[in-house]
Amino acid sequence: MFNKVVLVGNLTRNIEMRYGQSGTAIGSSAIAVTRRYNSNGERREETCFIDLTFYGRTAEVANQYLSKGSKILIEGRLRFDQWSDQNGQNRSKHSVQVENMEMLGSNTGGGAHPARENQSYDPYTSEASHSRTKSNPKNQEKIKEIDVDAYDNDNSDLPF
Repeated sequence: MFNKVVLVGNLTRNIEMRYGQSGTAIGSSAIAVTRRYNSNGERREETCFIDLTFYGRTAEVANQYLSKGSKILIEGRLRFDQWSDQNGQNRSKHSVQVENMEMLGSNTGGGAHPARENQSYDPYTSEASHSRTKSNPKNQEKIKEIDVDAYDNDNSDLPF
């Protein structure tokens, strides 16, 4: 089975941090995703609110650089949560467990650190390697530009 979710939206609240028994950081927030469409010539909007859970270094980075209103792209997996409330009623909801995120620019001025917006965060590489690569241009690879229009009328395979 395949369980993958990609969402772009704005955080509806600041990241709420806590730590598990093993010391792992756990961050909670929610995202508002708005769909705009036309129905019978009338422009309409539909907003969906989805709970998010961040783990480990991703939670720490989200807590440090994101705040209510921050625009974010997240990739993760859909999770179904079930519990009993105080009255004994069974409750459930779907949420997204964030596996990767990209901080995007914000029209609302959200985000704690605008200088760091439009940067992606990969939890599997250290901050030290990111700063080393950025500060030393010799370490950066030159990527060959490919003209995809040249392949429109050609029956050969694309190079990527």
